Amino acid sequence: MNLQSGTYYWPTTFPDAPTYPSLNEDVSCDVLIIGGGSSAAQCAYYLADSGLDVAAIEKNTIGSGSTSTNTALIQYSGEKMFTDLVHTFGKEYIERHIKLLKEAINEIEASSKEAEIDSEFTRRDTLYSASCKEDVDKLKKEYDFLKEQNGELDFWTKADIESKYPFSREAAIYSYNDGELNPFKFTHALVDYAAKKGVRIFENTEMNGHHYDKEQECMVISTKTGHSIQARHVIFTAGYEGIDIKKEKKASFVSTYTVTTNPVADFSTWYNRTLLWETARPYLFMRTTADNRIIIGGLDDNTTYPDDRDSKLMNKKDKLIEEFSNQFPDIHVKPEYYLAALYGGTVDGLPIIGVYDEYPNTYFLFAFGDNGTVYSQLLAKLIVEDIVEGSSPDMALYLQDRPLLQKQKD
Repeated sequence: MNLQSGTYYWPTTFPDAPTYPSLNEDVSCDVLIIGGGSSAAQCAYYLADSGLDVAAIEKNTIGSGSTSTNTALIQYSGEKMFTDLVHTFGKEYIERHIKLLKEAINEIEASSKEAEIDSEFTRRDTLYSASCKEDVDKLKKEYDFLKEQNGELDFWTKADIESKYPFSREAAIYSYNDGELNPFKFTHALVDYAAKKGVRIFENTEMNGHHYDKEQECMVISTKTGHSIQARHVIFTAGYEGIDIKKEKKASFVSTYTVTTNPVADFSTWYNRTLLWETARPYLFMRTTADNRIIIGGLDDNTTYPDDRDSKLMNKKDKLIEEFSNQFPDIHVKPEYYLAALYGGTVDGLPIIGVYDEYPNTYFLFAFGDNGTVYSQLLAKLIVEDIVEGSSPDMALYLQDRPLLQKQKD
């Protein structure tokens, strides 16, 4: 799967990242993680202290896939409003989902502090603004619902926004204590943490086959290095490439675009360096980085053809810079890195833990959506809980066939 193209900022922030050997022998383990991005790292983190024998394989190098294009806005709110999700899943279902998302953000912060490599995690507030007058009412309903869930947020009027920013919006939800991080460093930090706890990490080790051995009651993974791995449990954390292994009907894809600017000296007009996004679809989002750059992203396009996606990159890059300059005319920037990437979501707005009959003792972690890092933390914890403790009650919220929703309908 052709995931992305362009120039990538995050890997430049950690040029001396740890490296790991390729697999050079047949091995067996209790749990095998397939993938080397943030989802794999988060699973490895939770498994590191489990007492289980754990291994992970990555076909390239750690963090070289979609992790390198992840913009890592750490929020619990997402592209689909919770009030819309309530219409699909019911209030209690989504209330539990919100609670788990908030816990996942806290766990991201805790894990980033526990690891030795600095992930540049910083708490940030978020301004989620109405892009037009017609969106104000639904934004207010979203605010009222989140306030019921003890959300740390305020509802800002046009005057409130204009008093803090150089641009104007009709209204906005101002949320406290979201966050941002460096996803490349975060992935390496958790993998490094796990490796130091005994998890075996293998780079440049690509899977090229798999089958279930009924006699041994294990999955057998063959690799292009000519070796095999026997595992009692397998977690596929291959991101969007996981769809190449197991098609999932609830997954949907578009193309997205991102610019990372030169470092900026003065952020005085950017109130609290908040995360910024909006109700428009496709939407724009903005954040700052630890070295004072600005990441501007969005302008999603419905194409999923790599050539078509990439042909639009230069135009999208210019448009993103133009949109930023319209909002912050006093901050002068130029694009130093820019990319086009495949972006996955789900048709119903919730991430997916895929558990399929044809893959015994196997989990597919599909943390698709605009809160991918948060979803990954949440799903990784539930999967590991299911493996270690034999069950995870909350996992049913995210199984691909949505059994709890089906139960409600029945």
